[in-house]
Amino acid sequence: MFKRIIPFVLLIVFLSTNAFADRPKIKLVTTPYACAITSTNLAAAVLDRAGYDAEITMVSVATMWKALEIGEADASVGAWLPQTHGTYYAEVKDKVENYGANTKGARLGWVVPKYVTIDSITELNANKDKFGNEIVGIAPSAGLMLLSETAIKEYDLDLELKESSGAAMTAMLGDAIRQKKWIVVTGWSPHWKFGRWELKYLEDPKGILGGPEEIVTIVRKGFSKDYPEAAAILDRIYWDIDVMQTEMFKNEEEGAVPLKNANVFLDNHPELLKKWLGK
Repeated sequence: MFKRIIPFVLLIVFLSTNAFADRPKIKLVTTPYACAITSTNLAAAVLDRAGYDAEITMVSVATMWKALEIGEADASVGAWLPQTHGTYYAEVKDKVENYGANTKGARLGWVVPKYVTIDSITELNANKDKFGNEIVGIAPSAGLMLLSETAIKEYDLDLELKESSGAAMTAMLGDAIRQKKWIVVTGWSPHWKFGRWELKYLEDPKGILGGPEEIVTIVRKGFSKDYPEAAAILDRIYWDIDVMQTEMFKNEEEGAVPLKNANVFLDNHPELLKKWLGK
């Protein structure tokens, strides 16, 4: 009896594995930030519904752009333009394709808890001791860090920009808030931290940290020719910033799996999925 069942089971596994292997593979690349992770898993879930095998690789900002430039990655839905990743984009724009915004209304800046009584970057020097003489940053290759270095010079600030990561930055922010301490961090919207704590951006009168940003879909050169259907899907994906931020917050819950949450989102928004699939 078992001898008859085992070959049959193996046949099913073999056929299902081959069927999965026959699915065209799309290589998505993301940075380790909550907004990029959420959007990339959403894109992967949509592509999966269209019959593609979407592979996600997490890298630094600089590596993301290099991978798209040399064709090691097919697409990213986490590029910030025109300013945040502007330097990277300027270097490779002739070697990639820009599909435009998948989210609008993004923003960069320096963020403090609302109980902090200053409102402008120009007030930081006078209160540097309260901030521990530092600005808590993220990975050094991030566009926001490059802009922050410029801001420190232009405002002649006597504070050090501390390198960390997105996760470490929010952990330090949370610790400071629990103790009612003053802290200033490099921040951006959309981000789940604005749903968890009462925060505010410091005014940037010189506009160094940038104005409104868009989160943009970038693909390698030739991708639309190689995978026209997948390219059309990625080109159609667009969602509201508030909706994205809500999904980001869900992904920060204990035990959350971003790809699973993305599929739940698609199940709950069939008309949006239908639109993105072009049906």
